[in-house]
Amino acid sequence: MGNGEIEAAEEGLPMPAPPVGRRYRPVGSEDSAVIQMTSMEPAPGGSTSVTGHDAVTPQPPRNFRPGGANLTIDPSMQEGSSDHATSSGPQRDSKLELFGFDSLVNILGLKSMTGEQAQAPSSPREGEDIAITIGRPKETGPKFGTMMGVFVPCLQNILGIIYYIRFTWIVGMAGIWQSLVLVSLCGACTFLTGLSLSAIATNGAMKGGGPYYLIGRALGPEVGVSIGLCFFLGNAVAGSMYVLGAVETFLDAVPSAGLFQESVTVVNNTLINGTATAGTATISTPSLHDLQVYGVIVTILLCFIVFGGVKIINKVAPAFLIPVLFSLLCIYLGVFIAPRHNAPKGITGLRLTSLRDNWGSEYQRTNNAGVPDPNGSIYWDFNALVGLFFPAVTGIMAGSNRSASLKDTQRSIPVGTLSATLTTTVMYLLSVLLFGALATREELLTDRLLTATVAWPAPVVIYIGIILSTLGAALQCLTGAPRLLAAIANDDILPVLNYFKVSEGVEPHAATLFTALICIGCVIIGNLDLITPTITMFFLLCYAGVNLSCFLLDLLDAPSWRPRWKYHHWSLSLVGALLCVVIMFLISWSFTVISLALASLIYYYVSLKGKAGDWGDGFKSAYFQLALRSLRSLGANQVHPKNWYPIPLILCRPWGKLPENVPCHPKLADFANCMKKKGRGMSIFVSTIDGDYHELAEDAKTACQQLEAYIEYKQCEGVAEIIVAPSMSEGFRSIVQTMGLGNLKPNIVVVRYPEIWRRENLTEIPSTFVSIINDCIIANKAVVIVKGLDEWPNEFQRQYGTIDLYWIVRDGGLMLLLSQLLLTKATFESCKIQVFCIAEEDTDAAELKTDVKKFLYDLRMHAEVIVVTMKSWESHMESSSSGAQPDDSQEAYTSAQQRVSAYLSEMKETTEREGRPRMVDGKQAVVNEEKVDKFLYTMFKLNSTILRHSRMAAVVLVSLPPPPLNHPAYFYMEYMDLLVENVPRMLIVRGYRRDVVTFFT
Repeated sequence: MGNGEIEAAEEGLPMPAPPVGRRYRPVGSEDSAVIQMTSMEPAPGGSTSVTGHDAVTPQPPRNFRPGGANLTIDPSMQEGSSDHATSSGPQRDSKLELFGFDSLVNILGLKSMTGEQAQAPSSPREGEDIAITIGRPKETGPKFGTMMGVFVPCLQNILGIIYYIRFTWIVGMAGIWQSLVLVSLCGACTFLTGLSLSAIATNGAMKGGGPYYLIGRALGPEVGVSIGLCFFLGNAVAGSMYVLGAVETFLDAVPSAGLFQESVTVVNNTLINGTATAGTATISTPSLHDLQVYGVIVTILLCFIVFGGVKIINKVAPAFLIPVLFSLLCIYLGVFIAPRHNAPKGITGLRLTSLRDNWGSEYQRTNNAGVPDPNGSIYWDFNALVGLFFPAVTGIMAGSNRSASLKDTQRSIPVGTLSATLTTTVMYLLSVLLFGALATREELLTDRLLTATVAWPAPVVIYIGIILSTLGAALQCLTGAPRLLAAIANDDILPVLNYFKVSEGVEPHAATLFTALICIGCVIIGNLDLITPTITMFFLLCYAGVNLSCFLLDLLDAPSWRPRWKYHHWSLSLVGALLCVVIMFLISWSFTVISLALASLIYYYVSLKGKAGDWGDGFKSAYFQLALRSLRSLGANQVHPKNWYPIPLILCRPWGKLPENVPCHPKLADFANCMKKKGRGMSIFVSTIDGDYHELAEDAKTACQQLEAYIEYKQCEGVAEIIVAPSMSEGFRSIVQTMGLGNLKPNIVVVRYPEIWRRENLTEIPSTFVSIINDCIIANKAVVIVKGLDEWPNEFQRQYGTIDLYWIVRDGGLMLLLSQLLLTKATFESCKIQVFCIAEEDTDAAELKTDVKKFLYDLRMHAEVIVVTMKSWESHMESSSSGAQPDDSQEAYTSAQQRVSAYLSEMKETTEREGRPRMVDGKQAVVNEEKVDKFLYTMFKLNSTILRHSRMAAVVLVSLPPPPLNHPAYFYMEYMDLLVENVPRMLIVRGYRRDVVTFFT
């Protein structure tokens, strides 16, 4: 298109009357340029840490004489923005001159987002370029993989006493087909919860606390603490249940070990297959005092193991698990070889007749020991069996409870948890069929230890398996519960829990002791029949919280929601949450109400006494999309990075040269949509009219209506604003200060690069362009400058190749986030991301590459990392004297040097003729000539690097250098022109002093 104009508006676009716009005049020899610019210098008095290099004193600048002329320099204004020293000592003179102090190579600022969000600086210039010292993470304790860290703990918690002593009885009572439904129902609940757990756990770095950490970060601290404490209590009491189960089995196997007289129950008749059968059944149970004495001893012994730390626990765990697995193998061997010569008559072996007879249910009354009795006090139905069996599938949180001890939580938790869940569910389903075909219904209901009766070679194997399985489950409860309590205490939400705080990598001994006291207290009670259903409710309440958290996060789909685990959907999470609630009411509506009431009381207490946690929970992300209600909920402070949404402020006609009937460049709306994930978010389209507001108010209203019609036509969510101001610079300054409300203020300014300024000889563009960038820096707004907007693809033009990022300065992750948002669009979904780190010649490229790859991995971003070294200015001067080889951009570089030299000569002549320093915008024009050439050289080398590596890239993203202090706006345009030379499509990005991506869930 000639002269940079758009020849016609897009087809079908309304063409109303044109508004009054600005006019540009040609550049004259006496025209001035804006001087005042903001650099990325460190805050005065602030300390800066430079990693990888020792700070050295900057060398004095060399004399630069373009065209034989030398301009007088004011010593007080001589140094550029990148050479200012801080109070901590002299700062090294960066070789990436124009990008200043905040270079990625100097600071290696890759861990700036690993901690909690830092407080925003009190003024625009404070904290602008504070670098963060990077060190390798300190190994604080043993780290474990998927097998020993997740799979084994989950398997030990799931395989418990219910399978050994109650599973055959459940098959006899419910029948085969209802038992299959029962197992499938409970298994589906835990499997769906495992999917939700996997999604949340792989959405960022996960600290200790397991489900509490996930729920709290997703639903807020109040919900997280209330459910977390209930889950802790459930784990602690469940430990006592497992201990009592182990002790009771031991005393059944070895009655002589009892210290007190055992209890004997005699049943005079039984009910089998609906028929009363005369006879007596004698049932012996261990003494309550024996259970108490042995239970306390076993609990203390397990606590000693727990006090030894995770490393000791993982060494002991196989000793508990391997005999359990062997006992299961013995059960299956015994099932297939049954009946043996000494087997009871009720054991028929695997027979279709038994399978057919046991297919239906036979619900009836039993006594407290589970023996059928017409006069029994307990009537069993399907709902009651759900409450009895569900603890046999709990334990899926055992791995996530120990998340702080895992090497890679994002891989270990999904694989280990789901593998353990599927393994045990398949085993249960297979066992239903085998046990249903193995024996008569009478045998299934009366032989409490049928698994031991049929086991090969002897029942003692099953007794050992029961004891070790329950002890292993108790060990995992006593391991996970203290870490859960310590994680709640470390978040400093409830001051009453401060005693249980621990440092990272330190064993939670105080929390372990408290958990042991709770467990011992429940063991002393001895009878857990009244509180066991409440334990199940606490587990179900936690599972419902995990599912609800995943459902909310997936439904909101904020830019920070990028879980590595893709095999989930919000509908599955919703079904999982509803299934948990249904099972809770199936078991007992009264216990459901009790558990919900307890959680509500804790929630209310945390709301009153707890401290606020800035976790960026999912509810706040929902409020963000609810307009006025979200403004009230989020307040005036900037949102957390996980809830951060781009709100672009799009300058529609900053440089003119559009047909008067086109209110905005047609491709700007296309680009604005690329900055939104799935179309969500708001854009603000603004334009200015030069003149007096009183005279042009009606014209502004008309122009605003035209712009609104354009936005609606382009199907872009956003609003239109027209400002009347004396000039473009003043209008934008008003916009950037006042536009938006609360957290709906724009945070990114999108502007088209002024490619037409030189060929159209438009003198106002350099000063306006620099003014806009400086205003954005002062107002703490990010900037995205689009070069090659005419060639930007629309939604129907699919792109291939790469999206190349030249990541030079720490921008809070904005450039990385923009690249990920581009990939969500059909236009760029086939592209791959390449990250180029520009390093100096003396930089350790391998270490830099490793740090960047680890950083991207933690952010769930897939990209190829390439480190490119640049020659320093000193090396360039040496090679220039010896004769350097020509470069692709050499001609543009030479032309820029000549134009800058001519401009400097003209400035000197004007100064000598007028007898006073050259004034621009009321300030003296002072230029460090050597730095001008250094900046030109930096842009020249960076452009050469881009052309060498990214000629075929779909789009190139590069960091935006700030306008240097004391350099005319004309010079800055020369720098930028040299940067974008021959690059067809480029996004020049500058972040602001906030992180927009985060590691955490």
